[in-house]
Amino acid sequence: MEDHFHELTDRVRGELQSPADLVTYERLLGLARKNTPAGREELARMLTAVERPLWTREIAAFSLGCAGDRRAFETLVLLLNYRDPVRCATAAHALARLGDPRTARAAAALATNPLRTAYALHPVRLLADLRAPESVPALISTLERLLTPHTPYWRVALACVEGLGALGDRRAVPALTSALDHPRLAAAAAASLARLDSGRNGRG
Repeated sequence: MEDHFHELTDRVRGELQSPADLVTYERLLGLARKNTPAGREELARMLTAVERPLWTREIAAFSLGCAGDRRAFETLVLLLNYRDPVRCATAAHALARLGDPRTARAAAALATNPLRTAYALHPVRLLADLRAPESVPALISTLERLLTPHTPYWRVALACVEGLGALGDRRAVPALTSALDHPRLAAAAAASLARLDSGRNGRG
């Protein structure tokens, strides 16, 4: 958590606009670092506090998520679907550590929603990290939808290709084979297919 926490707090510090913001910021950092039951209660209250800037909920949700406190789930999913990729990445990191069984379903819903493809990169990567039952079907579905010429979302498709290779499920073979025809995906697709073949051969 520590490196990601430092990245988050360094970024948020640039969003502070007043001395009062600085006081709140330092208070949240102290609560996160102590990680006591009373501190987690205060962080949880921050998730639903009104008229607070987004960064307060982000710090609270990240800290609670990494501590395995499921009260962070809704806020982290909101941030995973946010328009700012940096916030999406932070949320994905915390969700991967949260241990909430709802996480994979939420990530799959975001990854496979054609209206949210522009924001699907981190949900896709999260699905690969989770290795949940939802992961392979969602990545296959998303990849197949993106195997069109000149898609602007080729980075999302590439993440699907890489994730499917890491997951090692041979249900991905047809989609990965189709990806070989796409110049930006071909090398990664070949590598993922090789991993699948290696896994099969290793099982004898």
